[in-house]
Amino acid sequence: MLTGCFGTDLAGIESDDSGEPSLERQGGAPSSEDQRASGDSAETNPPVQRAVIRNGTVHSQVPDFDSARQNLTAVIREQGGYVSDSTEYTSGSTETRHTNGRIVYRVPAKNFTVALDRVKREGEVIRSHTNTTDVTDRIADLDARLKNLRAQRNRTRTLYEQANDTEDVLAVGERLSSVQERIERLEARQQALEDRVSYATLTVRLEEPVPTDDAPRAWYETGVVDAFLGSVGGVVVAARALLVGTAYALPYLIAFGLPLVGLGVLLRRWRD
Repeated sequence: MLTGCFGTDLAGIESDDSGEPSLERQGGAPSSEDQRASGDSAETNPPVQRAVIRNGTVHSQVPDFDSARQNLTAVIREQGGYVSDSTEYTSGSTETRHTNGRIVYRVPAKNFTVALDRVKREGEVIRSHTNTTDVTDRIADLDARLKNLRAQRNRTRTLYEQANDTEDVLAVGERLSSVQERIERLEARQQALEDRVSYATLTVRLEEPVPTDDAPRAWYETGVVDAFLGSVGGVVVAARALLVGTAYALPYLIAFGLPLVGLGVLLRRWRD
């Protein structure tokens, strides 16, 4: 009896959790009375607030990376946001060092436009991009599925409390654990969506201009001291290359040169 009860109760919760949830609508076409009632309620009830995920990306060139990052972080915190992730790297020599980096900010959705405008004013914008994703239906589907699963969990708990046989207790307990696991997965997915709706994501890439010293200079623009030191270095390199080349050639000179010298001596004696 228990097996039949919980099997019937849980028949409607078997679904594939790997994909996006879907809510099936049932029922025929609405009658004229239903349409009039729907129209009346639409006039009295406010429109449904849409759940929208906002994302923005800004790539700017700034005179000083550290200063720009500190300014933007202060602005984001004033708007109620925080730093989610950041990366930074430096390139160039000591004299021509420049810094680039990426900062990911999370800012309340209601302050997204203000934060985006402030980020654009911090430096010279190279490119920017924004996009929105409406997830109202996805959240509604999750709400409906969670409501159904919680009702199934309550009925299964009742069956668990009424079970007396050990086999029935184990079977109902396994079903209860399965329902609870699905509820937790859907709640985590719902929480993630609601977090992305509440807090927009603003990715900012900042880069310092490459110093002009990185550009190649004509040879006559080189300083006298630098030219002398460079020449000394070149002499050292040439001498080392000559020494290494001699070391490589010496075994061949010994292996092939001595027999040739001996052959030349013999020929000279023979002529004499």
